[in-house]
Amino acid sequence: MPRRVAYLLSVVFHPLLIVSYMLVILLMMNPYLFGVNNWSGQIRLVIILMFSTFFMPVLMVGMMKKLDLVSSLELADRQERILPYILTGFFYIVMTAFFMYHPDTPNAFTTFVLGTTIALFASFVVNLFSKVSAHATGMGGLVGMIVIASWQFSSGTIFLQLGGDVILQVNVVVVLGLAVLMAGLVGTARLQLKAHVIQDLYGGYLIGFLSQFIALRFIF
Repeated sequence: MPRRVAYLLSVVFHPLLIVSYMLVILLMMNPYLFGVNNWSGQIRLVIILMFSTFFMPVLMVGMMKKLDLVSSLELADRQERILPYILTGFFYIVMTAFFMYHPDTPNAFTTFVLGTTIALFASFVVNLFSKVSAHATGMGGLVGMIVIASWQFSSGTIFLQLGGDVILQVNVVVVLGLAVLMAGLVGTARLQLKAHVIQDLYGGYLIGFLSQFIALRFIF
């Protein structure tokens, strides 16, 4: 895999973006869960979520870089990840609490948000002793989320609005297969960039995947 492709995959599937991707997939599977069935309402939800789960943590790490608290935005050193994990965890706890106690939030999405937060803190604990891939953790969580969603929604179909009245129906098994494929490609990209060794990826996939099912036990 060319390094440019590996770097692009690492950016597009940054772990902080995964929960937003979860929301997008859930909206395509069942938009009526959130009481919105138009693009403007759906985009508004995604932007609100991205602000607290992506933009704020990235801004925080950027400020830490300016203050020389971390050597790079990639946080390649295991020790440098400790403070960003803690601060990012704060944002995720606030977000999780908001969705858990907001009456209009569907249980399905609350499960996925809680699972992501559990995975973040599990990764933090593991990171104290051994390096774990945050990218693999995020992708493992995404795969777990799609598996759970396919169980919860009997239709098993994702609707892609291509413009106007053109809607493409995609079986959720295909989506799951694509998610597994992308998880493998992202893992390969991290190996190509020498950011991790294979054990870091296996640990990340396991943490991300299992965290979604742990959250499921709490919510349902």
